[in-house]
Amino acid sequence: MAAVLRGSRYLVGGCYKNVGFAFVSTRSMASKTQVGFIGLGNMGNPMAKNLLKHGYPVIATDVFPESCKELKELGAQILDNPAEVADKADRIITMLPSSPNVIDVYTGPNGILKKVKKGSLLIDSSTIDPAVSKEMAAASEKMGAVFMDAPVSGGVGAASSGKLTFMVGGAEEEFTAAQELLNCMGANVVYCGQVGTGQAAKICNNMLLAIGMIGTSETMNLGIRLGLDPKLLAKILNMSSGRCWSSDTYNPVPGVMEGVPSGNNYQGGFGTQLMAKDLGLAQNTATNTKTPVPLGSLAHQIYRMMCARGYASKDFSSVFQFLREEEGQ
Repeated sequence: MAAVLRGSRYLVGGCYKNVGFAFVSTRSMASKTQVGFIGLGNMGNPMAKNLLKHGYPVIATDVFPESCKELKELGAQILDNPAEVADKADRIITMLPSSPNVIDVYTGPNGILKKVKKGSLLIDSSTIDPAVSKEMAAASEKMGAVFMDAPVSGGVGAASSGKLTFMVGGAEEEFTAAQELLNCMGANVVYCGQVGTGQAAKICNNMLLAIGMIGTSETMNLGIRLGLDPKLLAKILNMSSGRCWSSDTYNPVPGVMEGVPSGNNYQGGFGTQLMAKDLGLAQNTATNTKTPVPLGSLAHQIYRMMCARGYASKDFSSVFQFLREEEGQ
């Protein structure tokens, strides 16, 4: 359907309208159009599940076949590679670990652009270099498709509950069509501007998140060394001016909160390796724009050291444990 409705995708009086034609449809009919999903990791899996819950038939693939098993049991159609997904669906969402993964999934030998349909809407929710998003948009445009970057914030918990925040970059006239799908997976869908601005917003957010998590970990560790009970200290912080997301929602100290990675040996959540990658993106863009980011640079160094010390697969809040070990405890 998206291929038929290229251009403006606004629902007006029960009809999709564009200059020169009108195509009768309904939002419920649109919801039955197949949606492709590529990348079924910690974030992609629950996101695809939420599309199924909202009535969208999902066609999916992942480089690791075992990641597809659960979604297949829920009714999704599993195919072998991104090109096959593009051949079946004209609305596709990708959620991948890094820029090289995105480049391969879109432009590789079995990539989306090998079989993409004209008019297809391609939404990339990976966190990557904004320059790569622009490259993928240009390559997609040559094939007659529309590419939008829509990275997310909120972590695995928000992905599971459908409460992610999406930061969307791309042609403004395509935002409504993207929003229809993203609303099924998120509580906030924000248009940021042209392609790459969604990535810019995400990189800025994650740099602040890393700095905040390190600061919270240092603060909690200092308080504990001074004899304060960690739960009491967290309570005081969260009713005071030092309160932040890392202290009140995702506390890094084991035993302070339930349902967060620090209470599960830092398993699950957002990996340290991914945080180091995102901070590297922030450093690259800061260098390119000659923007001073001294705390962001220090945060990048700390998370890179953590990866070298065996923390790569642990949640990024394990920086608290890293700091404790650094002091010999």
